[in-house]
Amino acid sequence: QVQLVESGGGLVQAGESLRLSCAASGSISSINAMGWYRQAPGKQRELVAAITTGGSTNYADSVKGRFTISRDNAKNTVYLQMNSLKPEDTAAYYCNARARRIGERRVNVYWGQGTQVTVSS
Repeated sequence: QVQLVESGGGLVQAGESLRLSCAASGSISSINAMGWYRQAPGKQRELVAAITTGGSTNYADSVKGRFTISRDNAKNTVYLQMNSLKPEDTAAYYCNARARRIGERRVNVYWGQGTQVTVSS
């Protein structure tokens, strides 16, 4: 089984920063990509940022220039540095990974439990 554990969420004021971490563990053969999604009350879950093993990145337009995703492949860990936070960034943030388990050919998507980020005015 593959487990993802997020940390780093919290309550901050607008303009401040947070750094989220997500570590993957379990019977992992390989990880193709890791990323962060978020879901605010009443809204759909949306992609925030993603990164491949090779380092290619993808960001939502709303966070470009403010958020940075990075990955430590040796630790199977992904980070999200969030600067200049805005109230509209308030959401539950979920880590995910596209990974192969040992003994499996297919790539599945795995999700963490979520961590809350709240930005006040």
